[in-house]
Amino acid sequence: MKTPRIRCAIYTRKSSDEGLDQDFNSLDAQHEACAAYIASQRHEGWRMLPARYDDGGISGGTLERPGLQRLLADIDAGRIDMVVVYKIDRLTRSLADFARLVDRLEGAGCSFVSVTQAFNTSSSMGRLTLNVLLSFAQFEREVTAERIRDKIAASKKKGLWMGGVPPLGYDPHPDPLRRELVVNAAEAGVVAQLFALYAKHHCLSAVAREAEALGLRSKRHSFSTGREQGGTVLSRGQIHKILTNPIYLGTIRHKDTTYLGKHPAIIDRVCWDKVQELLQKASAKRRGPAAGKPVSEAAPLKGKLRDETGDPLTPTHTQKNEKRLRYYISHRLISGGADLSGWRLPAPALEATILSLVTNHLTVLAERHTVLASGELHAVSAAADRLRAFALQTQRDGIRSAAPLIRQCTLEPARIAIALDGKTIADAVNVPAAELHPDTLRLERPFTCKRRGVETKIVAGDRKPRLDPAMVRALRNAHRWSASLKTGQSLKRLANDARISERYAARIIALSGLSPKIQTAIVDGTQPVDLTLQRLVSRKLPLAWDDQEQSFGI
Repeated sequence: MKTPRIRCAIYTRKSSDEGLDQDFNSLDAQHEACAAYIASQRHEGWRMLPARYDDGGISGGTLERPGLQRLLADIDAGRIDMVVVYKIDRLTRSLADFARLVDRLEGAGCSFVSVTQAFNTSSSMGRLTLNVLLSFAQFEREVTAERIRDKIAASKKKGLWMGGVPPLGYDPHPDPLRRELVVNAAEAGVVAQLFALYAKHHCLSAVAREAEALGLRSKRHSFSTGREQGGTVLSRGQIHKILTNPIYLGTIRHKDTTYLGKHPAIIDRVCWDKVQELLQKASAKRRGPAAGKPVSEAAPLKGKLRDETGDPLTPTHTQKNEKRLRYYISHRLISGGADLSGWRLPAPALEATILSLVTNHLTVLAERHTVLASGELHAVSAAADRLRAFALQTQRDGIRSAAPLIRQCTLEPARIAIALDGKTIADAVNVPAAELHPDTLRLERPFTCKRRGVETKIVAGDRKPRLDPAMVRALRNAHRWSASLKTGQSLKRLANDARISERYAARIIALSGLSPKIQTAIVDGTQPVDLTLQRLVSRKLPLAWDDQEQSFGI
């Protein structure tokens, strides 16, 4: 019988990159040992694949390794039957990761073997041995990590630089055995300029603009691989990081603590303290899209809104999916917590409603020629024409243009009262304020808020009839299908013809039992704004018509 051919891939890994530049390194040694083991199993049909899967300088605590990911991709593609490693901890040092790898290998019909650790995973004892080995590997990795963290903390307490990309203004000490920083004179001048610019402007954006104009650039650093980084225009974030880095004060930071460093300072204590104080003051300022704008521009109705208790409505906002949502809420909700009587209204909807009420009010006054309390016909007509044009322009310009018109706005559960500024209107129509008709300066309209899904719908003024085509169509179908059922046609046939489920068809047919008042409101378009088809079909309708009308607010 012919021996089956087993395609073997060798995986090697080394946690650090030390010695990898040698002609024969640790990865080569692992590969050679694995290749020899595969050759010893040639009689079993083992054949080594030419591709190498190496990961140098990468910890075994993660699966995000280029070589391992290429190996897994080839396993999933069915190109590999056996994975050969020098030791199990070369594959992974995490029990959780190992369990995922085993599941993935088994799913692809692939096995693995360690050339220095003999065990058979087909038996319970072999699996126990494997888990014990992996537990020790994971323990070793965690202990090593703790030891490294302790070493870094102890070294920083002594003021030593622990490597990495040096900050702008410093270079590593020429002697690699001395973990210290030395001042780079040219770059130190850039750092000193940045601190001086912030002390002058008190603004990161202004510092960034002037730094670019002066030709100040970030630190240019060349890595051992030949890759270069930096030498670019300084951003606001980079400047802020420089201004808050205590290394320029001659200290080394470790987490939230700083220690006296071995390197000289670039910035003196007086300049450092001044800049930190300015940064603290700037961080306390208002942030967001409206930062730097007048309050009236961010919230045009600020200070003009009150609820029925006399409590002012305060502008506020939330952030959702990187979108800024503005609201006006009763002040007691901010200062005193939850209150069922408090208002929380979406700002754009409320502002649009008030703008519409005010401009419609002025337009109606102009059409009725009731702008002035008295006067000659030509004067009254001219004032009406100017007020009509003013209302139209205000409507076009939006709420910020209308805000000066509004002296105070009071919201109550069923009405809204708006007091207008007489001088602003008088200036617009070019008449003395004393000559304006009293009706010009005040308006009251019905006002209700309805919840419609996740949206708060504001209904104000005399609502115009508005047909809901979906509800009208559903009501028509309800009566037609109900009549068909009475003639003996089955519900299943009706549902199939309409291409809907029988359950949904039954819910639509139930609408034929709505009270005459509700059906008339739907047909006339005068139903409540929160009465939708979804609401009608998603709940069981009361049998009594009075109960239906009370339930839907009609």
